[in-house]
Amino acid sequence: MEEITLRELVDATNGTLLGEYRNLDTRITGAKSDNRKCGAGDVFFAFVGENTDGHRYVAGALEAGAAGAVVSKEPETFLPGKFYVKVADTLQAAGDLAAVYRRKFGIPVIGVTGSVGKTTMKDMIAAVLSVKFNVLKTEANFNNNIGLPRTVLRLDKDTEIAVLEMGMNHKGEISSLVRIAQPTCAVITNVGDAHIGNLGSRENIFKAKSEIFEGLQEGGFAVMNADDDYLPQLQNDKEKQEKFTFTWIGESADAEYRAVNIDDTLEECMKFRAVTPNGDFDVTVPALGRHMIYPCLAAAALGQHFGMSNDEIAQGIAGYVPTAMRMETYRCPGNIIIYNDTYNANPQSMKAGLVTLSHTKAGRRVAVLGDMLELGEMEEELHRGVGRAAAEAGIDTLLTVGERAKFIADEAAKRGLADVRSFSSAEEAKETLRQLIAPDTALYFKASHLMALEKLAAFAKEEAEKLSS
Repeated sequence: MEEITLRELVDATNGTLLGEYRNLDTRITGAKSDNRKCGAGDVFFAFVGENTDGHRYVAGALEAGAAGAVVSKEPETFLPGKFYVKVADTLQAAGDLAAVYRRKFGIPVIGVTGSVGKTTMKDMIAAVLSVKFNVLKTEANFNNNIGLPRTVLRLDKDTEIAVLEMGMNHKGEISSLVRIAQPTCAVITNVGDAHIGNLGSRENIFKAKSEIFEGLQEGGFAVMNADDDYLPQLQNDKEKQEKFTFTWIGESADAEYRAVNIDDTLEECMKFRAVTPNGDFDVTVPALGRHMIYPCLAAAALGQHFGMSNDEIAQGIAGYVPTAMRMETYRCPGNIIIYNDTYNANPQSMKAGLVTLSHTKAGRRVAVLGDMLELGEMEEELHRGVGRAAAEAGIDTLLTVGERAKFIADEAAKRGLADVRSFSSAEEAKETLRQLIAPDTALYFKASHLMALEKLAAFAKEEAEKLSS
């Protein structure tokens, strides 16, 4: 974070100084919401959540060296030499400060949203652009009204491009985030079923994702998925077509950036040829799954937009490192392959993972699938859709974990998958899983994050390693 003054903080947050401290020229060099990470020059934001109240940690943050705090409750006592700024809502204040701070930097900012693949998209774009530019990207998936301001406030004089992930599960959230990020480029990965329980329909999800255009600067560059069944509607939106520059990616013949000659049957990578307005080139992706064409093509479109050569783009794609628990692959002795894809789940991503498993060269292919959350009234239908996909994928064994995932198991069995076993908890599944771990076996783990299925994947890895000891 570049230095700001207390005066700028007060103005940006529409705050009121409390106590006797009045030096508005005080320099602030960082913003934190974790008192354990506070140091000299920081301002501590006392966030209030369902299970915590940051006001309990204000004194600790200041004693650790923070210059002052932003609060929504007046403290009983004031530490000497420290400032206190009172606001109506500390979370809103952090966003307000980030929005003002963002305007200090006349750099390209790429906003990434969508139902599936946001983090992979963000990481791939950053990997490609980093070949030529100093890039700031969202850490992990800190893509909400807490994480996005945190990332924006990390901008500094050396940042040349920022890639910011924007998540949502309710209408209006993307609107709030683009107000802070003020993107110059926008990417929408797709419109899927994630959070359909909150938004009611895919049409409403489409509208919520399209809020990114509310904050996209006029003349902004928009990269859209031509293969999605909702996003092409934007081609008929005259107002947006006149205001922004669109480019389309995918396998569709209408896409300006296309993937052809796709080989997604390889064991450790995926290959295809990228067809672009500025020439064609071969791509090797160090990750599995046909869906990886979309982040690669989006990165290619943005790379060319910012003047990168095709060789530089291919180099960046080859250097991409998958995020932990997103199709993370463990290769154990005896050709035991474990896919840990457990960070989160929705119907589209789960089906894509099953296709990858079906292409894996192994004598036995085992899918371990858990509950998908926030699907509302469509919960049974969407889980059953995954069950149909499992039966069609040609895998050998399906284990399900959780009450909702029983719909996956039931449908897969009805559709002819012979070996289907269902468990209420991961603990219950362990003994059966242990028996299935044998040489020449591939196992795929996927569920919503709250199911903590990564623990079961780790258990499988430990058991596989025991076989070789």
